[in-house]
This record gives sequence, structure tokens and C-alpha cells, in this order.
Amino acid sequence: MTDAAPFDYFVVLAEMRTGSNLIEGNLNEFEGITCEGEVFNSHFISHEGKDALYGVTLAQRDSNPMDLLWAIRAQPDLTGFRFFHDHDARVLPTFMQDPRCAKIILTRNPLDSYVSLKIAQATQQWKLGDVKTKRSAQVAFDPVEFEEHVTRIQGFQAKVLRLLQTSGQTAFYLAYEDANDVDVLNGLAAWLGVAARIEAPSRKLKRQNPEPLEQKLTNPDAVRDGLARLDRFNLSRTPNFEPRRGPMVWGLRACASLPIAYLPMPGAPDPGVLEWMAQIDEGRAVKADFTAQSWRDWLRAHPARAVFSVLHHPLARAHEVYLRQVVHGQRANVRAFLARVHGVTLPEKDAMDSYDDALHRAGFLAYLRFVAANLNGQTAIAVMPAWASQTKVIEGVMGQAPLHHLFRTEWLARDLPGLGAGLGLDLPAFAPVATPRRFTLAGIYDAEIEAAGRAAYGLDYEALGFEDWRS
Repeated sequence: MTDAAPFDYFVVLAEMRTGSNLIEGNLNEFEGITCEGEVFNSHFISHEGKDALYGVTLAQRDSNPMDLLWAIRAQPDLTGFRFFHDHDARVLPTFMQDPRCAKIILTRNPLDSYVSLKIAQATQQWKLGDVKTKRSAQVAFDPVEFEEHVTRIQGFQAKVLRLLQTSGQTAFYLAYEDANDVDVLNGLAAWLGVAARIEAPSRKLKRQNPEPLEQKLTNPDAVRDGLARLDRFNLSRTPNFEPRRGPMVWGLRACASLPIAYLPMPGAPDPGVLEWMAQIDEGRAVKADFTAQSWRDWLRAHPARAVFSVLHHPLARAHEVYLRQVVHGQRANVRAFLARVHGVTLPEKDAMDSYDDALHRAGFLAYLRFVAANLNGQTAIAVMPAWASQTKVIEGVMGQAPLHHLFRTEWLARDLPGLGAGLGLDLPAFAPVATPRRFTLAGIYDAEIEAAGRAAYGLDYEALGFEDWRS
């Protein structure tokens, strides 16, 4: 772009199912504007199946995402991209603090975006070009899942808002309802400094699922319960962000009547603690799915209490996550990373006969190296709780759920019954439960595996006092 233009490039800050494909299609109707899609998506560059853009390959982007950012900025047309909360976080501070990057913020009623996402996942139809090919489905509303959806959106919006405020910038705000409004789109072009105007929106894409909400859900009555879980939530259309929220406490578990609560470590297997908690509480179901308010209510009802978590050896926890979530789970982006960067291709679920000890070792070693890079901000994949360091998980929960005890898995039989001493309770013995595995850590463990584990989780080894893993 020329020096006279207000911007050199742009970003559409959005989320899945907010209308960003519609906005992209309409921006591309303007002469002098190019929107290249999700260029920092960990699975691809720009669009599904594409692995290069402006001379930058997928591997090069993963190694140094700034190369692609500068290539976009250097294009003669005003060029931009769509960016979601789980895209490569390494580029976010750079383009957000760059006043030559135009920020377009696209929002949608989170209830609508949640239901739309569920339908797209069920039908595997992410775009609609011809209504004749439309796939329909009714989906179930999950209050806990919806709360997590809202929390992710609000967390990213709060981060974006903070970056705008601290850099003295503003953004152009769009709502989902604006996606095909020609007057609004022409106003956006004027704000971007582009002279071209359009007379009609793009006809390449159609709005999906325009039916009333109750027709899209198998359990529409559950929506009221889901909305009641939220502390503060404004479903009205607004160009501002929803209120900032503290960390959610939905992961906590507590006895229904006894003053004992437990934070399961994300990604780690439950060694029988939840079953023991139900047992000591006369068989009552363990309380789960806390909101900030219901957790505060539980705390007030139990002023004398014991809140604990269980620490797992970093290598053992990583091995469990690798097996359950990468080998047998849904972490397609991690599987693709292991294949692309480390040359380890894991078989699909229906072809596990080809998975042997040699591939198990190679895959786990590659996974540990992925975690090391990911926790150091060197990959395009977002850090997930399942493989975040236990130290950071504990730090994150302490504001709303101060932990009184951190137990080790190997000492649970001794430590759990001891919780009752300070509460005036006589608690029964605890017998740990192990999950049998066909492929074990003991079968592949050696010095190289240990070194890779320490490279990935050095913080946990040091801060939590772990030694080398022992079977």
C-alpha cells in the first residue's frame, strides 16, 4: 500500500461460526482488497488443503510466522486475514500493536454461534454455497459446554481489548447481522481507505441454519439453565466486548455434604479419588460443573474445609495424554504436527494394528518435543490444559480455589484418609486404581525419553520436586 493509505494490511478478529466466511467473501468483492482466510490456522494456510501462501510454506510459517505476516503486509493490494482465539498466538502482539494493521472485530450472539458450531460439527458442513446441498441436524444444548464456549470468547475479547487500549488504537466493529449489509460494508471499505464500492454482497455463500433456535435443539428447555450458569452475560447486539471474567471453576469436584473438594489435574487419569469421595459421603454423587457463584456458595457452606489436588509425574501424565488424546483421541492438529515436523505418522483408529512398540516410542518422543515447543510459544497450536504444566494449572486456580494440599499419586493411600484429621472426620482407607494400558511407559522408557520429558516440563520437575520417572 502507499504511504497515503491509512493501513498496510488488516485482520478480521472473529471466532468460528460468527460469519467470518461471509465477511471474507464480501471483502473480496471490493477491488483493491484481498482477504486470505485463516492464514495462521495450525492445520493449514488460508483454507483447507492449502499449504503455502506468498512463497511461505506451512513448515516455514510454523518455524517463523512473522515471515508470512510480513509477506501479507508487502502485497500491493490491501491484504488481510481472519484470526481466531486458537490461531498462532505468536503473531498476535505484533499485528495488534502495529497501527498500520487495521483491526476489524466481528462478533455474534454466543448462543447462536454455539448452536451453529454444534450443527456444523454434526453435519460436517462448514460453508453453504447452494441451498440445495444444505444439511440439517438437531443438536443437544450442553450448559457446561456452552459456558466453556462463552469463557473462551470472552477471554480472547478481553485480551484484544487490552491490546487495543494499551496501544492507543480502535477497531471497526461488525456484528453477524452486518455481514451482508452493503451500506455497512461500503463504510468499512471507506474506513480502510479503499475507494471501491459494491452494489450487492457476494452470492457465493449463503447463511446457514436460519431457523428459530428451538427448532435447532433437541432440548431447547435446557437453554434457560445454561444461561443461568453465567454470572454476567449480555446477549444483545453491541459493538463492545462482554465483561471480563475470572477463571472458571467448572473443573472442581466436591463432596455433596462433607467439606472436601478436589481439583483433578487436566489430562491425568483419575486414580480412584472421585469414587472414594462418593464413598465417604454415603454414596452421594460428587458435585461437579460449578459456576463461580455455586462455588462461592459451597465455600460459604463449608468454612472449615480441605481442598486438594493430586500431582502426577510429568512424564506419566504426558504419556497418558498422548495415548488418550493424540493416539486414540481427537487431537488432529497435534497428529498433523507430529507428522509434518517430526515425521511420525500415527495410524487412524481403525488401523491400530500397525501401531507397535517402535511407533509408540517414536510417537511419544515426538509428542514430548511438540509439548516443549508448544509451551515455549514456538508452535501455531494453542496451549491446552491437558498438556499445560501442572505448576501453571495450580497457579491459575488459586485465585478462586486456594488449595490446602498437594498430594502425590504414590502417596495417596497414606494422605487421603489423613484429610479427616483436621476436620474431625474418620475417613476410610483409599486404594488407588490404575488404568491398564496395552502400550506402557515402562515399555519404552529410557534416558532419551526422560530428557525429552524434562525439556518439556522442566518447570514441574523443578517447582514441584520431581525426580526421574520410575515404574
